Amino acid sequence: METAAWILVIFLSTALFLFIVVGIVLLIKLIDFTKEAKKIVVQSQDIAEKADDIVGNVRDMTTVGGLVKHFVNAYTESEAEKTSSTKKGKKS
Repeated sequence: METAAWILVIFLSTALFLFIVVGIVLLIKLIDFTKEAKKIVVQSQDIAEKADDIVGNVRDMTTVGGLVKHFVNAYTESEAEKTSSTKKGKKS
């Protein structure tokens, strides 16, 4: 082979080697990045669920229906306690 052909082969093989090395490094970095992104997404979902629970609690306590429900539950629980204590007193 001529000298020009050898130079061209060396240049192309070096370029291919560098391209493969850079590609492998970038692939490893991309895998690490996706793992970190997954952690962030999971944490964001947890935060969103907690915020949804807080909003639900606040909504229940601030709406008329929620307040009525709370008072009805409190009343029925107190009535249930009264009837159960009355039944215990009659059995004695």
